[in-house]
Parts: sequence; structure tokens; C-alpha cells
Amino acid sequence: MIRLVTSLTAVCLVLGNLDSAEARSYRSDAFDGSWHLIFETRSGSCDSSYDFDVNVSNGNISYPNLVRFRGRVSRSGAVRAAVTVQDKHAAGTGRLDPTSGSGTWSGYSGTAKCTGIWNATKG
Repeated sequence: MIRLVTSLTAVCLVLGNLDSAEARSYRSDAFDGSWHLIFETRSGSCDSSYDFDVNVSNGNISYPNLVRFRGRVSRSGAVRAAVTVQDKHAAGTGRLDPTSGSGTWSGYSGTAKCTGIWNATKG
């Protein structure tokens, strides 16, 4: 169950806060394509690492078969996503450039909580 939460959190990789010091604007399709994600757990009882792929199209982040998932990449590269499956929830923040990115994530399953970092490369 904790593994599922962490995997879902990983999907949330692309969450972020727009940093006013980096108010750069990319083309609207700069982030489109497949992204490979690697998640590392820094605290909590989740597995030590996870990796999988998501897709970005027109700023929308998608991962197959997740009903309650929402995610967006802004033209500045700030990303935001969250997923909920039953009593499990995950969310994260970070920033992408057109070829890579990184950020943080957190999630819970019941009373178990985990946090960590993520790194992404465009594939």
C-alpha cells in the first residue's frame, strides 16, 4: 500500500511553485513528450526509490489508468500535480526545463507518510 502511494506521488513529480526570479517563458510545446522519472524517498517507510514514465501534452501531465489525477506544466516550467486513490494521496512540486527537471514530493496512505525528491529527463 505504501509502495502504491509512493508510486502515485512519483506521478505527481511535476508539481511546482513559480519562482519570480526565474520567470522564464518557454514555447507552449517545449515540455511535450515522454518523461522518465526517478523518485528517491528521504523520509518515511516507503521503498527507497521508484522510476516510471509520464507523458506531457499541451502542458497536461498524464499517467495511464489514474482516475483522480491532475497535473500541469506552465510555460515557465513550474509543474503541479496531485493524485488520490481511495485513502492514498500524493503531491509534489518542482521545475522543468525542456530536457530535465527536479523537485520534491510527499504522500500518505492512511497514517503512513513519506517525503522525498524526484528527477526527470525527457525521453
